[in-house]
Amino acid sequence: MRIKVFSNPLQMAQEAASLAASSVRSRLAVQRAIVLVAATGTSQIDFLQNLTCDRSIDWSRVELFHLDEYIGLGIEHPASFARYIRDRLIHPTRISNYHLLDGARDPREVIDKVNTEISSRVVDIAFVGIGENGHLAFNDPPADFEAEDPYLVVELDACCRRQQVNEGWFATLDEVPQQAISMSVKQILKSREIIAIVPDKRKSTAVKHSIEGPIVPSVPASILQRHANLTIFLDKDSASLLKRMPEPSDHSVDTQDSS
Repeated sequence: MRIKVFSNPLQMAQEAASLAASSVRSRLAVQRAIVLVAATGTSQIDFLQNLTCDRSIDWSRVELFHLDEYIGLGIEHPASFARYIRDRLIHPTRISNYHLLDGARDPREVIDKVNTEISSRVVDIAFVGIGENGHLAFNDPPADFEAEDPYLVVELDACCRRQQVNEGWFATLDEVPQQAISMSVKQILKSREIIAIVPDKRKSTAVKHSIEGPIVPSVPASILQRHANLTIFLDKDSASLLKRMPEPSDHSVDTQDSS
């Protein structure tokens, strides 16, 4: 596990995008094409803006999946994650090979199709975040660490749904769907490389438990400790509760936790 801490979220986003771009270029140097998985949400906006500005990447050789989508929301809904991916990643880069989850369709049909597609691929790099409740994708606590299907229907807990309101995606809690399609924990961990981008003070408790606590379903992102090629990008606020983290000075700290 590599932990990188920065003085402010903009610097963090820039450095995360720099690593992501470097990883993409390195893999494209030895592979005909690569498979990416991208997260959504407020925490990823600056990161994706920086990444999509990198003109050194041959995006025509990138195949894209995304992590999750609300059940019941079509792509034109302002909170749709498919819309988010389309507007913030697909359109700026002109990626032509992508798989969007359609929340307005029957979820079983959507899941069957995307499970077939991703099961024949190896994900090279996954961009993820960590929720205020420690969720990974939309795997809210207690997360299912054993589910084998690449994508599944999940229930969204109250903390997760309130986060969506507080971030401005919905006006009221009642508007937030109670179910979503999410990439499973096991599928996320199959990625060859994972880059986690986690800014903001409100994520500090989840960050602490995910990095320094035990690996438990009640903290879904704690499972990331088991990944052999993980880099977590934090700002000084999201890292503020870590016991072993010095004051941020725009540097990286490598840890070898395997607990």
